[in-house]
Amino acid sequence: MTSRVNKAVIPAAGLGTRFLPATKAMPKEMLPVVDKPAIQYVVEEAVSAGMTDILMITGRNKRSLEDHFDRVPFIEQTLEAKGDHEKLAAVRRPSELGDIHYLRQGDPKGLGHAVLRAKLHVGNEPFAVLLGDDLIDERDVLLKTMIEVQEKTGGSVIALIEVDPDQISAYGCADISPIDGENYVQVSELVEKPAVDEAPSNLAVIGRYVLHPRVFDVLETTGPGRGGEIQLTDALQTLASADGEGSGVYGVVFRGRRYDTGDKLSYIKAVVTLASERDDLGPDLQAWLKSFTHSLDG
Repeated sequence: MTSRVNKAVIPAAGLGTRFLPATKAMPKEMLPVVDKPAIQYVVEEAVSAGMTDILMITGRNKRSLEDHFDRVPFIEQTLEAKGDHEKLAAVRRPSELGDIHYLRQGDPKGLGHAVLRAKLHVGNEPFAVLLGDDLIDERDVLLKTMIEVQEKTGGSVIALIEVDPDQISAYGCADISPIDGENYVQVSELVEKPAVDEAPSNLAVIGRYVLHPRVFDVLETTGPGRGGEIQLTDALQTLASADGEGSGVYGVVFRGRRYDTGDKLSYIKAVVTLASERDDLGPDLQAWLKSFTHSLDG
């Protein structure tokens, strides 16, 4: 299969319970990271990698996701009348990113089930899956590299990062073999959130995948795994040991800038980091941070 990766799937049906009560009426994907919702960073990453056909897998109380990527004529007209062209461009940008479609997951049966819901939309071509908890810095290339590896190998590709071995139980974990002369690795085993003493490595799976459509066939026969949910990790483990078209799982070890918005402390760090690197906010914020941290010395 030599089809170009043109479609991205973004699962966004989670309840966001770790951020309650903020997510009682607001989807966690709409929580602002400086002045854009987290989900917009993810969509922009997909578009930058060449994918303008995007499917969001949503659930109840996620209508604001659709509203954010839609036009808002009244606000646009107001900004245009005021001559505020900078804000006008920022407001219009989400609706101009690409063709965004929405499909409800229905029963919350896990990430594997959410990906399986995309089968009819994706069809028989490779596609990307982007999870919103991981924000990849736009200055670092990851998704494009993963697409190139998928095109070269014909299998499925996952993104990996090295973590402290004591933290591996919070992630899916990969056992890998290097491939001479290549910038990617062969994945031989995947384990979802292993105990520290049972983990095959300290390479953690993060929320970027480029998948062969054969994964849909595997997911249809994959039963509930860890947590009673259909795990994408389990389906990829099956493909890693399979033969024939679409078999094989490969990994790209990412060493760039990644911002974890999956828990409260990491979310706060992501906001501060990104804001401190901006030209309009960085100088004043950095000066304040130095003063603030100095006041904590005692």
